[in-house]
Amino acid sequence: MILTAILGLAPIVIVLLALSALFSAAETSLTAASRARMHQLEREGDRPAKRVNTLLADQETMIGAVLLGNNLINILASALTTQVLTAAIPGPWGVAAATGAMTVLVLVFAEVLPKTLAILKSDDVARFLSGPTLLVVRLFGPIIYAIQWVVRRTLRLFGVKLTMEVDVLAAHEEIRGAVEYHHSEGGVESGDRRMLGGVLDLSDMDVSEIMVHRKSITLIDADLPIRELVAEALEAQHTRIPLYRDNADNIVGVLHARDLLRALAAANGAIDDIDVASIQREPWFIPDTTNLKDQLNAFLKRRSHFALVVDEYGALQGLVTLEDILEEIVGEIEDEHDTKVEGLRPQADGSVHVDGHVTVRDLNRAMDWRLPEGEAVTIAGLVIHEAQTIPEPGQIFIFHHHRFQVLRRQRNQITGLRISGRLDESAR
Repeated sequence: MILTAILGLAPIVIVLLALSALFSAAETSLTAASRARMHQLEREGDRPAKRVNTLLADQETMIGAVLLGNNLINILASALTTQVLTAAIPGPWGVAAATGAMTVLVLVFAEVLPKTLAILKSDDVARFLSGPTLLVVRLFGPIIYAIQWVVRRTLRLFGVKLTMEVDVLAAHEEIRGAVEYHHSEGGVESGDRRMLGGVLDLSDMDVSEIMVHRKSITLIDADLPIRELVAEALEAQHTRIPLYRDNADNIVGVLHARDLLRALAAANGAIDDIDVASIQREPWFIPDTTNLKDQLNAFLKRRSHFALVVDEYGALQGLVTLEDILEEIVGEIEDEHDTKVEGLRPQADGSVHVDGHVTVRDLNRAMDWRLPEGEAVTIAGLVIHEAQTIPEPGQIFIFHHHRFQVLRRQRNQITGLRISGRLDESAR
């Protein structure tokens, strides 16, 4: 009779373990599924993906419902097995036998096996089980909300406050982490990694970090005789040239080379007949604290590619162009007038000679290094920041796993550095 009871129990336990395995697979696959892929599939009309996104929209309730169903089934299977085995083996040994048997069965067939499959095929399993899981969530929903209320009130006693809107990772950091991971695994090339990282960095960088400094800007005095002004404009390497009057901070207009050529053509080459004031464009001034994302949107909205950067006192600090921002995403955009990262000269021994004005970001991109970009804009500024002094020529510093040797200094400016590649910890 006992044998008959055990044989009669076996199909019930098998069914319960199968249901438990489905709950375990649903829990693992839904939490591991790619949200980006699910959203894309939903846009393409995939109904299972839509159900997955519905479940993930309230992940806490989904997990609670799945765990509740899983625990109910496992406890029921264990209770039935214990009842039958204690009848066959009276006393504590029957309970021990039931505990051991169910532990092995639940661990292997209801936990490890389905969760392993769910991890390997998380997107497919999540879509396959989305329908039954959504039904369970709706069935157990009221119970889960009551459990959540108790959990939140209990945690509040210990000073922990939870809301449904709490996100563990910001979206940008999650994307950045995924890019870095796939790059380390070889799935994302270095160029693509820099490009994707450049897009994410736009909102964290100000125009002051990428602008052309005022010392490097080509300016033309608007009061020059017309022939001298035109000659300087044609000799300049840029198509947009700021015009000033009296002093460099008093920018009165921007001369575009195309407008100048049109005026020359209209005057049949008679330079003296050109009225520069009538063809110069209104200067656009922006604060140096404007972030690159906002400035990119402003460029596109205004349909202008050129802006002058001023500080809080209105003093000219530099200029920024649409190309400068795009280069933060795609890297250097070179034409026949450009040079490859001006001020950077690789040496045969693996080191590099760098002019002090080269930005840390340009150096990182050119050499595939990871020097910190938040502490200073230029490489000279980074050395001064780390040294906490203005070094003398010949001084050597080692920080951020690189060796920095000061080659040249003019007054209070570091104008030349020799930087060795990344050092091992043992060489520091």
